[in-house]
Amino acid sequence: MIQLRRIVVPERDGAEFPFGIPALRGLDLELERPVTLLVGENGSGKSTFLEALAIAARMVGVGSHAPERDPTLAGLRPLADSMRLTWNARTHRGFFMRAEDFFGFVNRIKDERVEFEREAQRMRAENPEMAAADMTRMLGTQLGSVRQLAERYGEDPDARSHGQQFLALFQARLAPQGLYLLDEPEVALSPTSQLAFLSILMRAAEEEECQFLIATHSPMLMALPGATILSLDDVPVRAVPYEDVSHVRLTREFLEAPERFLRHL
Repeated sequence: MIQLRRIVVPERDGAEFPFGIPALRGLDLELERPVTLLVGENGSGKSTFLEALAIAARMVGVGSHAPERDPTLAGLRPLADSMRLTWNARTHRGFFMRAEDFFGFVNRIKDERVEFEREAQRMRAENPEMAAADMTRMLGTQLGSVRQLAERYGEDPDARSHGQQFLALFQARLAPQGLYLLDEPEVALSPTSQLAFLSILMRAAEEEECQFLIATHSPMLMALPGATILSLDDVPVRAVPYEDVSHVRLTREFLEAPERFLRHL
């Protein structure tokens, strides 16, 4: 299902950031498929576009701040304010996530567990005769939070790799008919985990009617069947076939004959 149908960034005079990014000047995108992949070199505007879109769409963030209140995104608010969004069905489900947000979220889970254990130890030391039921009631809010985390992400997140943690977090937060903006999700994923992630994306798009906009450098994610691949290296931005994506061509050529590249380094 296509919740967000069109994104327009009006032409604006001046070359100041972020309006000076060539791919974003006068951008007019019609989103026609459930999965849209944004590709291009570093600096092409992929992350900037997704971050501003997250603000404009008032997305929930996986990081410590909602995108519209995130101090690291303050410079993108003028771009977000200028965006014109056309919806087929305005959804409030979904989230925005950058690679660094995932690692911050994992650390926050760890911090909550550590804080709960520290508080429990302090109370046991100060009230050695207190019944377990009474202590549980006094720790009720924190205990409830820790139990919710355990139910969604497992009793021991540290026992999982970053890739396993990412997949668990992503699956736990998926909701039907949601809109998901993902910036380089492959950072935490091995090639095998990228295949598992592709399977999740395909199921969510086909069966759960979810929509995804994903900035990526991964040729494996770019191979997702039926996805639109938009190249931000081209101005104006255009859809490109998988075989014509520069990252795909370069990766294939390197794997076929790495010595041809390595001897020039």
